[in-house]
Amino acid sequence: MADAHYRTALVTGASSGIGAATARALRRHGLEVIACARREDRLKALADEIGARYIVCDLRDQQAVYDALGGLEVDVLVNNAGIGRGFTSITKASPEDIEATVGLNVMGLLHAVRALVPGMIERARGHIVNIGSVAGLHGCAPVVYGASKGAVHLLSQDLRMDLSGSGVRVTEICPGRVMTEFFDVAFDDEEAKRKFTSGFTLLEAGDVAECVVHAINAPWRVNIATIEVIPTEQAIGGVQIQAARSETRP
Repeated sequence: MADAHYRTALVTGASSGIGAATARALRRHGLEVIACARREDRLKALADEIGARYIVCDLRDQQAVYDALGGLEVDVLVNNAGIGRGFTSITKASPEDIEATVGLNVMGLLHAVRALVPGMIERARGHIVNIGSVAGLHGCAPVVYGASKGAVHLLSQDLRMDLSGSGVRVTEICPGRVMTEFFDVAFDDEEAKRKFTSGFTLLEAGDVAECVVHAINAPWRVNIATIEVIPTEQAIGGVQIQAARSETRP
């Protein structure tokens, strides 16, 4: 792959969606792939399909992360595992959903980095790819999910500073809406999910996977820092105004 000399990649959240698509894309481009997720049946099916290794691990379990990933020789770490529980107003998000979302999207990512990056530094070769979200770059209504992805955004920037001179690159990929199982988990209400995922053509998981390939295939002198990729029919930004109820005004 270009001149970065990457040989092995570990992809978290690889049992479906963007993770599975990324594992397939990296194998097509000649990398050895280690697929990591919680669902062993899906991991095994993927590993058999593409000729990969797999590791069953819940990234919310700190000790399990270090037991499973510590000491692995991995050139590329794709931090894709994530959920969007509490995908509603902060006033309606349950404490359990807040804990689950931040625990996986932020803490799980940090521990995966801590487990694998020391080896990258020793070899002076490595690439961390964090799958963020446009929700981490722009204001959005789902506060818990947006906050967790905002943490991923700043974390990616901080990692570049921390790893400067080490030979380890850091890329953040921020997709808009992607048609995956994410929304099946994020929404308990089918009608709310339908409204969020209908009316325009969403990205496909493979579209994001190709962004990963593009970033790690860049010449070693090039660090593609941030990629924001959205559906053609999705626009980010604007102003939302809603008048307060009269009884709440002073």
